[in-house]
Amino acid sequence: MRIFTPIIVVFFLLSLSACSNFAKREEIPVESFFMKSPKGNFQISPSGKYIAFLQSYKGIQNIYLTTWNNTDTKRITTETDKNIANYFWADDDELVFWKERSKDDNLNIYAVNRTSLSVRNLITPEPMRFRWVSQQVNNDELLISLNKRDSSAFDVYRLNLHNCHLKMVAKNPGNISNWFADLDGKVRLAVASDGVNETLLYRDNETSEFKHVFENNFKTTVKPLRFIEGKANHIYALSNINRDKQALVIIDLEKGEEIKTIYVHPEVDIDNIRFSTVAKGLAYAEYDTWKPERHYFNKKIKEVHEDLTRRLNGYWMRVIDKNDAETRFIIHTYADDDPGAIYLYSIQDDHLTKLADVNPALNGTALCKMDSIRYDARDGMTISGYLTLPNQLKKQNLPLIVIPHNGPSARNVWEYNSEVQFLANRGYAVFQPNYRGSTGYGKEFWSAGFGEWGGKIQEDIADGVRYLIDKKVADPKRIGIFGYSFGGFCALYGACFHNDLYKCAASYSGITNLFTYLKEIPPYYKPYLQMYYEIIGNPEKQADYFRAVSPVFHTDKIKGPIFIAQGGKDERGNVNETNQMVRDLKGKNINITYFLKEKEGHYFKDEQARLAFYQQLEVFFANNLGAN
Repeated sequence: MRIFTPIIVVFFLLSLSACSNFAKREEIPVESFFMKSPKGNFQISPSGKYIAFLQSYKGIQNIYLTTWNNTDTKRITTETDKNIANYFWADDDELVFWKERSKDDNLNIYAVNRTSLSVRNLITPEPMRFRWVSQQVNNDELLISLNKRDSSAFDVYRLNLHNCHLKMVAKNPGNISNWFADLDGKVRLAVASDGVNETLLYRDNETSEFKHVFENNFKTTVKPLRFIEGKANHIYALSNINRDKQALVIIDLEKGEEIKTIYVHPEVDIDNIRFSTVAKGLAYAEYDTWKPERHYFNKKIKEVHEDLTRRLNGYWMRVIDKNDAETRFIIHTYADDDPGAIYLYSIQDDHLTKLADVNPALNGTALCKMDSIRYDARDGMTISGYLTLPNQLKKQNLPLIVIPHNGPSARNVWEYNSEVQFLANRGYAVFQPNYRGSTGYGKEFWSAGFGEWGGKIQEDIADGVRYLIDKKVADPKRIGIFGYSFGGFCALYGACFHNDLYKCAASYSGITNLFTYLKEIPPYYKPYLQMYYEIIGNPEKQADYFRAVSPVFHTDKIKGPIFIAQGGKDERGNVNETNQMVRDLKGKNINITYFLKEKEGHYFKDEQARLAFYQQLEVFFANNLGAN
């Protein structure tokens, strides 16, 4: 597979000055990389008069408000127990928010008034999950799906913001995986799934029955995006029907077919589409080659973006919110070696104002550039990835840390990455492979990872490491592997089955047993069990394979030091099994560091727990790879 990336030659890899022209590496405190940003999640009110954001108050994330001119800042929530997870503007006077919670906590969704600061609970507290169908307010109502009636199925309700009344508008027969509303807030589109095959369903209005549009296997993607203005039966969608790459298309719901391909990239999937409500149409398509790129449909928007990019010194620019009139915008700018800043931009007076730095602690520091690499796996498939080299003159025989991404249905992209920059700052070369099974490169590349969790995916990672050894970038005696969730599985797998390649391995909430992983999936994932069987394997029919590749059964093969980080309330992992694996390793006299946080889940949300984790990880790699 040919990946769109600059030509990279060996001499470039060996002579590249990765982090400006600094010869001496300045060690940056762990806290500077992993402390929460002082301010984050900026959102603009519908009128554009006010800016909301999250900021810590006595250690807990709360909502603050300021004016467009950044005056008269005030806190409008008084949470003291748990962080606010997210929020949005319902209108110019009220914001809807919800808090972080563990798997056993009741759901609470609140509304807060901007002026009176009064808070009310919109939902009767119950241990259920939710998904927003539409955050657009219509007749004082929002559309929300809840697994209130059945833990495995999400029904759609209208939630009244004033009397908190819930009215069911679409009952899930048990197989609906997604619901969609039209531009008037009517639920008229759904996707049904039997776990393997997906059916697009459509209805003329909320009182009529859903009709079949078409059916496809889950390997073929159809992602409804938005109904088209003035065409009640047409939608924009991302689709790879009869093609390898995901394209932007128009689907006629009455005919049950794609009637137009608007844009397709020859090398990668279209990842995201942005719309202009004012222009009543498409704004641009976003995708990642080796860097993020856009294809514009609106000339005026393109010109504005290009002008802003010039004024922002070439940094990548992303619109994170805009007012209803599309005259005021909140913009995030960043680079691979800079977490960036938040700006306010008024198109009326062409005024650009810096609102906040994303991470002020890193201002003025010399961070490291990401570069794309390509190599051939042992079966000839081309694999792409990213290499970040540390800030030092020597570019040969470096200690290397491999970070397989989570997923595996995900991919690494060009961006600021705190883990990568932290490790590079400590003197390690960092390798991020986009192994087969990664998304973004077409369905053929994605599906090539099916059934290969313990096979070719792991070979792709190892082949990338050997490529870097051959190019004299990596010191073969100082290579470690570290990952989160599925990446943690890859790390533990590498320690078991590629123990000649990796000197040490670190797992953060890593999967240890594929049997348990599928047995204990949450009830709302159960409808997709057959899909999981196709992607991972069937534990009943392929028990020998599951046992052969699950690290928990192969602790006798581990030779090098192991670091395991685990949350006691991990909803996706079996803590007892992790504890048993640690005991087994200790019994075999393996050097094991076990970092257990009883109150944390799959991801460590508590800031102090997260900082302690990275501090321990730093010591682990320093002791075993000796970058410093």
